[in-house]
Amino acid sequence: MKVLVKILCLLALNLTAIYAQEQNEQDVVVNISNLNNNKGKVFIALFNSETSFLNKGIKSEQIKIENKSCHVTFKNIPKGVYAISMYHDENDNNVLDKNIFGIPKETYGCSNNATGFLGPPKWEDAKFEIKEETITQHIEL
Repeated sequence: MKVLVKILCLLALNLTAIYAQEQNEQDVVVNISNLNNNKGKVFIALFNSETSFLNKGIKSEQIKIENKSCHVTFKNIPKGVYAISMYHDENDNNVLDKNIFGIPKETYGCSNNATGFLGPPKWEDAKFEIKEETITQHIEL
C-alpha cells in the first residue's frame, strides 16, 4: 500500500510540473498580407534578443504564398520579449536580394509593422512581449 501511495504522489507531482510548464508557453501567430505576388516563398524568423535580431532567429520557417498572403504559427514559445522579421524571396534563391548600396530589392517586414529610417528596423520598434496568451502579429506590406 505504501508503494502505491508513493507512486501516486510521484505521478501527481509529474503531472503538476508538466501542466505548469505548458502554461508558461504560448503560440505566436504571424499573418502576412499584401505581398506583391504569389511567386517564391516567404522566409520568417522569430528573435528573442536585440543582439540576434535580423541575424539568427531562434525559430524560422519558409512559407508558401497563397492569394498574396501567408501565415505561420510558432508553437510553445516561452514568456519573454521577441521580434519577427520576414522577407519575400520572389526569385526563390534563398537570399534577400540587395542592390549595390545594400538596400533590399525584395519586400521585407517586421513585427509591429516596424520600419527603418535610413537603415533596417530597430529592435525597440519591432519587439513585443509574450505573457499569458497567444500573440498574433499582422505584418502588412
